[in-house]
Amino acid sequence: MKSAPISLKSAQVSEHLQHIDVVQEMRELFTELGQGKAVQPPQSVTLLPDDKGDFITYLGALAGAGIFGAKLSPYLVKDGPPVITAWTMLMSMETGQPLLLCDSGSLTTERTAATTALAVDFLAVKPASCLAIVGAGAVAQAHWRHVQNLRSWQEVRVYSRGLASNTEKQATWRQLCPNVVFSDSAEDAACDADTVLLCTSSGTPVIDAVALKQNALVTSISTNVPQAHEIAPEFLKRAQVYCDYRATTPFAAGEMVLAANNHNWNVEEIRGDLGELSIETCALPESDCPVFFRSVGLGLEDIAIANAIYRAASV
Repeated sequence: MKSAPISLKSAQVSEHLQHIDVVQEMRELFTELGQGKAVQPPQSVTLLPDDKGDFITYLGALAGAGIFGAKLSPYLVKDGPPVITAWTMLMSMETGQPLLLCDSGSLTTERTAATTALAVDFLAVKPASCLAIVGAGAVAQAHWRHVQNLRSWQEVRVYSRGLASNTEKQATWRQLCPNVVFSDSAEDAACDADTVLLCTSSGTPVIDAVALKQNALVTSISTNVPQAHEIAPEFLKRAQVYCDYRATTPFAAGEMVLAANNHNWNVEEIRGDLGELSIETCALPESDCPVFFRSVGLGLEDIAIANAIYRAASV
């Protein structure tokens, strides 16, 4: 009888993640993707009947590690707040048997932040001294943890709606970053910042691009809201655009879809993705205009981190 897969709940996953270099796992993953040693199908969104929500399916296969798998992330509409969960299944490419089933809440948070951190390492100006973070929750905090040592940040500004009156969250940030400055608005945070990390679950723009420094790097992540975009689509017309995976991201990222449909922007204008940056087959940004990096979350990111968790749990 074959072994049952390891099953890990949220707290167990979080414990293992503390001992994993998530950014390094992402660096190795995107190098493999750039070299053609990994397979990344497009994510798919399945709408549930009667407007009850949807679920996103993230798939991926890593030939070098001999694994494949999927993450399912539902958005379930209820009378109160929506229910949002995520679970990842890891399987063996040799036996076809499941290896791991794990709650993907903290896994998703960490791989999202680590992917952004990898982009910051490639794309942020050197030297960079001022960092702005829009958002203050767990995802924003993970972003700071993963980027804090990538540049010599002299000033770190954080803005989030409601943060000014949330003393508990302010205290958390001061523990993470003793010199943090809490800004009055997203634009105040971004003013003259070298790098601006957008870390919200908003479906509409959270910052006015007019506030950005001429050569600022802006990063943005995804949420389940249809065509979600944290910055106005027209910003792409004047930015140097990069993404996590050019084969799929432009067709899932809200501002890219809207920019292509409404603002005469073309996906061919994407300068590079993380795989290409990892193997140095695309150009780095010029210094005379802003840089935009967009991630939508790849199944391969989930599979790579799930594999790291599986290795840790198998010891």
